[in-house]
Amino acid sequence: MTTVQIILSLLSGGVVGLSLGLVGGGGSILAVPLMVYVVGISSPHVAIGTSAIAVAVSALMNLLGHARDRNVKWPCASVFAVAGIVGAALGAEVGKAVDGAKLLAAFGLLMIVIAALMLRPRRGGDNPDVRLEAKSAPRLLPPLAGTGFGVGALSGFFGIGGGFLNVPGLVTATSMPLLNAIGSSLVSVAAFGATTSVSYAFSGLVDWPLALLFIAGSTFGGFAGVRLAGKLAADRRALGLIFSGVVATVGVYVLAKGIGAFL
Repeated sequence: MTTVQIILSLLSGGVVGLSLGLVGGGGSILAVPLMVYVVGISSPHVAIGTSAIAVAVSALMNLLGHARDRNVKWPCASVFAVAGIVGAALGAEVGKAVDGAKLLAAFGLLMIVIAALMLRPRRGGDNPDVRLEAKSAPRLLPPLAGTGFGVGALSGFFGIGGGFLNVPGLVTATSMPLLNAIGSSLVSVAAFGATTSVSYAFSGLVDWPLALLFIAGSTFGGFAGVRLAGKLAADRRALGLIFSGVVATVGVYVLAKGIGAFL
């Protein structure tokens, strides 16, 4: 890896961390295109496997804070995550078998969809006391396991954390408040990222030095994003709109670059 690539890797990781700290999500969706088009990683599969590690580590760091503040519904989060791990493992195997150019084009389409989802206001449920226990298991287990598996499969296939899908999935399955869904979703994001990265690592599709550089850059970028978010709290909606526009624009670019693989 050249000096220029090292600097670009740190800066790209910083962009991902900054976006996560500033608007509270979506940063991981930028990791793969940054690795491919900015850092210069030639293999989309290596970019996906490497980004999955950065996603998992970032989620774990954020999970610690939410766990400290008691925002995590551990039984619900655990069932969602375990079912999702199975889906992520299967999704990663399918993703590795797909042609890299086609996978990248599909990734661009996913970015456009996620950008649209980011425009929708996040809403939570109305049951802050929801608990997964023997009495509620027949009602909660099926939607938790089913939704977790589906989100996990998508996360494993594309190597993303799936936070924008985990949160509404948990709310729909349990009616838990938004803050609990955000905290609980990080269990799944970390688990899905770890599962995907292990699968890709066993296939030799992880660039470990790049992963460490991305994590370092993301850590500093995240701190900066959190501090900046506090100063720009009144403009968070505007920031979200700007960021979704950036994700959509990059998605269109990635899709346009890769669409030839389907023609």
